[in-house]
Amino acid sequence: MSSVTATTTTPGPVGPAPDSALPRLDWRLRFGALSLIWGFSFLLIKVGTQGYAPFQVTFGRLAFGTAVLAVAMAVRRERLPRGARTWGHLAVAGFLLNALPFSLFAFAELTIPSTLAGICNATSPLWGMALSLVALSEDRPTRVRVAGLGLGFLGVLTVLGAWQGFQGLDARGTALALLASLSYPVGWIYVRRTLAGSSHSNLSLTGGQLLLATVQLGVVTPVFTTLPTTFAVGPLLAIAALGTLGTGLAVLVQYGLVAEVGPTTGQMVTYFVPVIAAAAGIVLLGETLTWSTPVGAAIVLAGAALTQARPKRPV
Repeated sequence: MSSVTATTTTPGPVGPAPDSALPRLDWRLRFGALSLIWGFSFLLIKVGTQGYAPFQVTFGRLAFGTAVLAVAMAVRRERLPRGARTWGHLAVAGFLLNALPFSLFAFAELTIPSTLAGICNATSPLWGMALSLVALSEDRPTRVRVAGLGLGFLGVLTVLGAWQGFQGLDARGTALALLASLSYPVGWIYVRRTLAGSSHSNLSLTGGQLLLATVQLGVVTPVFTTLPTTFAVGPLLAIAALGTLGTGLAVLVQYGLVAEVGPTTGQMVTYFVPVIAAAAGIVLLGETLTWSTPVGAAIVLAGAALTQARPKRPV
């Protein structure tokens, strides 16, 4: 769930951009693969929670993702960053961008469909735009962006069925998913304020961030969960796929893509993720949607696109 700006996020891990460590395939193929990986992440979370506690799902996800980045760092002969100050900032970034939102989505999907979780994730650009207007002086409001913000949140109300008094909505699960989506832009603003321009390599910073997030869950998980007496194979495989693909490989693919085609094209993956998440949930998990969910999702995505609009510079 990420992008190179503080206002757009996607389901995969987010942090300082690592240099591409993968062979260069055509960018369109990588774009499609990234959309599929992150779109299926919500289904994998749902399957994982059918056999394991949410904190266990998140810990496994982070552990597998960290292992992928460790291999990438070994191949490129990168070292972890040095300096207590840098590690302190990475600990906060790992919490806001990985440990917290991953856990919140896992808890949310105990009671809400994976389709709704994917749509809630699409609100991250809206939260990011609203926060950046306050926290980042370089992000100036424009009429188009403010209109996009209003349109996007109108879409959220449509998804939630506000005119029906939110009838049939699991308020707790939905609130957790929306809070997870809010955590991403908060973390990105923190990263931009504290780690931008760091002398450490981008891959090294991202590897350190995921490592610290894994340590955080390694401390929390034994306190709030008990070791399973049996290990469900299907959910375990889902967690492994979620970590290696959606949390490790995807971050390498995304930032290689952004480096090649630029952030504007790279961040468009955000708009495909909820569509794929909804299709996967309906086809593979048998989840159902009311008419307001896809309509509201389309409005959310339209609003999110408008919030990313930048005024044209004079030639």
